[in-house]
Amino acid sequence: MVEAPLVARKREAGHFVIVRVAEGGERIPLTIVDGDAAAGTITLIVQAVGKTTRQMAALRAGDALADVLGPLGNPTPIAVHGAVACVGGGVGTAELLPIARALRAAGNTVHAVIGARHRELVILETEMAACAESLAVTTDDGSRGRMGLVTGPLEELMEAGRIDAVYAIGPLAMMRAVAEQTRPRQVPTWASLNALMVDGTGMCGGCRVTVGGAMKFACVDGPEFDAHAVDFDELLRRSRMYAAEERIANERPHAACAPGIVA
Repeated sequence: MVEAPLVARKREAGHFVIVRVAEGGERIPLTIVDGDAAAGTITLIVQAVGKTTRQMAALRAGDALADVLGPLGNPTPIAVHGAVACVGGGVGTAELLPIARALRAAGNTVHAVIGARHRELVILETEMAACAESLAVTTDDGSRGRMGLVTGPLEELMEAGRIDAVYAIGPLAMMRAVAEQTRPRQVPTWASLNALMVDGTGMCGGCRVTVGGAMKFACVDGPEFDAHAVDFDELLRRSRMYAAEERIANERPHAACAPGIVA
């Protein structure tokens, strides 16, 4: 939970913030999971997988972040569809929760499907169940819920003829699989694109994505897009551009950075 009263007053489902842990550190986008306008706080959930997220995980109550910029991006397009499937993978479930709540508040029947590699990585199960008509949990190893991928329960929901729209958030490969699964049935599907991002205001161009053959910026045109129009192959290639630098930052956290490379 982060004290950020101006952000807390304005945030909506789908908004994110750009966070910098310390001076000279990298800037990372994090979706606002929840907020309390009265208390002036927002809730962020991170998985400690890289240098910056590990630094955030090490913070204690009372510590300060160098920067919290937001709310950024466009609110998630919320409409009355009827029956909606909200599909989350890994930490993407944190981003999905405010969307599922907003969809239910709008009058939709929400069916939630959340997945993770193993039981320790399943998050917000109780919170998702509270805003959904049904909840399916999957894990790759079967240690929680049913063994398999989120596409399994989603297929069952669609076969039952109960789904009018799908919102998917998670790893790029997962969102691509969901898009290909819903395409033949022409079920409207939105994906929240977690592209590489620096400033979050459309100036750096780092988060550019191709949607419907046109260049878009995930930070100012998204983060949600029509999943059937997204060039996921290009996005996956671009997401791996700095894999070597990320390895260096993890292995040598105090190493100096070359010009133009964030750590």
